[in-house]
Amino acid sequence: MRIAGLRERWMVLFWGLLAMSFAAAGAQQPSLTLRQAIDRALGRNPEITAAKADVQSAGAGASLARTGLFPIFNFTEDISRGNDPVYVFGTRLRQQQFTQSDFALNSLNKPTPVGDFVTRLNGSWRIFDWFETEQQMKGARLAAGSATAVSDAVEQATVLRVVEAYQSILFAQRRIDVAQHEQATAEALLADAKANVKAGLAVDSDTLAAQVNLSEREQELIAAQGEMDIAWAKLETAMGSEMPVRPALTPIEARNYPDGVLSDEIAGALKMRPDLRALEQQQQASAAATKAARDDFGPKVSAYGNWEMDRSSFAGNGGDNWVAGVQLTMDILPLGKRSRLAQEEAAREKAAAQEQTGEDQIRLAVRSAYSRHVTAERIVATAQSSMQQATESLRIMQNRYKAGLSTMTDLLRAEDAQRLSQNDYWRAVYGNTMAYAELLYATGALTPDSAESLQ
Repeated sequence: MRIAGLRERWMVLFWGLLAMSFAAAGAQQPSLTLRQAIDRALGRNPEITAAKADVQSAGAGASLARTGLFPIFNFTEDISRGNDPVYVFGTRLRQQQFTQSDFALNSLNKPTPVGDFVTRLNGSWRIFDWFETEQQMKGARLAAGSATAVSDAVEQATVLRVVEAYQSILFAQRRIDVAQHEQATAEALLADAKANVKAGLAVDSDTLAAQVNLSEREQELIAAQGEMDIAWAKLETAMGSEMPVRPALTPIEARNYPDGVLSDEIAGALKMRPDLRALEQQQQASAAATKAARDDFGPKVSAYGNWEMDRSSFAGNGGDNWVAGVQLTMDILPLGKRSRLAQEEAAREKAAAQEQTGEDQIRLAVRSAYSRHVTAERIVATAQSSMQQATESLRIMQNRYKAGLSTMTDLLRAEDAQRLSQNDYWRAVYGNTMAYAELLYATGALTPDSAESLQ
């Protein structure tokens, strides 16, 4: 009996430990690094999917333009029946079944209905079109390259949105931590104020001030939690999927990022920015379209051929014939072509202006991002020093208040200064990281690999 009871106890202990291990494993919060968030976004974001579809469409357009170099062949199977005199006469002649009796006036005027089963094969080939097709092919290739560059730009913009949302969540978490700590401090301060009033060491106004301070800290905590929800919504939108369970994010600590030379950053951006590359290729494609419209004025030489077999029944015998030739075409009144050329020239001028505007905007974006990056690093150092000073000032003020050498108002002011300095510091830390990410984006260097350097 003792052995059986001991065995039951060991079994209960075993299953209890096993259940506890499963519960601990289930309670473990999943994690999400910045790179993992970026990879999810690049695989699920609908804007990237749409951009890739545009690339496929542009590639199909380039393939379609190449088909102008190849001949066109058509196969036709035609079945007809009628008693139209001209139709009957021609059909019997093509079927090679024309007889002497078919010349009778009655047969010519009122022929007997005949059927015709026609198998026809024809083709044509544009031999020379004054290089219009070549220019169309060139424009289509450039358009496909432009679509690829636009897709790259969309990916970089998506990476930037993920970094921004990720940073917003981390900053919101820091604000929540600060708010929770300040709320706990406010609760302790309120308890001390009540105790001092009860002991006759403070007045009732100190208790009221401590209560107001606690209420303000609770409001700040609620606001920080709301900002957290908004930041998570932005991250989920950027990644293209919702997360039922919010994972733990890898924190980003304060660090110094490399400083480059502004002129080098601008030169690199003009070479690397995918959106500028798209504008350049669009301008070149527009120039090719203008050249194609001008070449359309030239003569065109085409070859054509036709083979046909006519039968009185589907499996019967009949006659066959063929025709082949070469054709020269010249538009002697090209009013429509002139309008097309004017339209293409206007489009080329617009594309050139857009390219110049894009270069100017990129220069401005790099200058602005570079300035924010340099400024953000200086702000971090200043904010850290201010936070340390505010913390020390609060410690001194707390000691003075306990010793009755300062008022509740002085203590609350020190509390506010310390809280604001902490928030300002973490805002500066994440602002510094975000400023460097924006500089990478402005120079066209923000990729999933380079984004890993932010963490």
